[in-house]
Amino acid sequence: MRPRTVVLALHYQNEIVHPEGRIRLGIAAAAPERDAIIAAARRLLDGARAQGVPVISVRIAFRPDYADIVANARIWRRVIADQALAEGSWGAEFYRGLGPAPGELVVTHQRNNPFHRSALGEALTRHGAERLVIAGISTTYVVESAVRHASDEGYDVVVAADACSSATPAMHEASLAAMAQLATVATVDAILAELAPG
Repeated sequence: MRPRTVVLALHYQNEIVHPEGRIRLGIAAAAPERDAIIAAARRLLDGARAQGVPVISVRIAFRPDYADIVANARIWRRVIADQALAEGSWGAEFYRGLGPAPGELVVTHQRNNPFHRSALGEALTRHGAERLVIAGISTTYVVESAVRHASDEGYDVVVAADACSSATPAMHEASLAAMAQLATVATVDAILAELAPG
């Protein structure tokens, strides 16, 4: 019997994915691989839904006055300085084609680890999740944080490598190499083939 699988789609938001977004820690505005990463992410989400696999979209967003940010590191001070990811703004919205389908769960959080003080753990319990397929931007921050936490919680974890991105290819590859000790690192096509019935 196959483990109950849930796909986590992390931070596919305008501020992070769109060329005009202000968060450039995951994908450069002119990155030649941009279209391929977005296409792989869409293929993963559409393919999972077609197989009846639940998808949870995870977003990061802050109050417009940023009073909910603990600015203890440069990454958070930059969010405030750039006035990025404010709740209700274009930047906090999901990138076209990578957002939740009607009725799907959406989890909002405020740190690198999407489990930190969020409803994500409870949502996964509600789905009876045993295996998590994790994809998102950036590989180095939210994806790696999620994988480490999920592994510690006992989930069987799979990383959809080509649906993830970091600021540079070298950072992306370094994160994948680190996560390979905690998760299966695979392509979207390989993951979808494994999810297919038969």
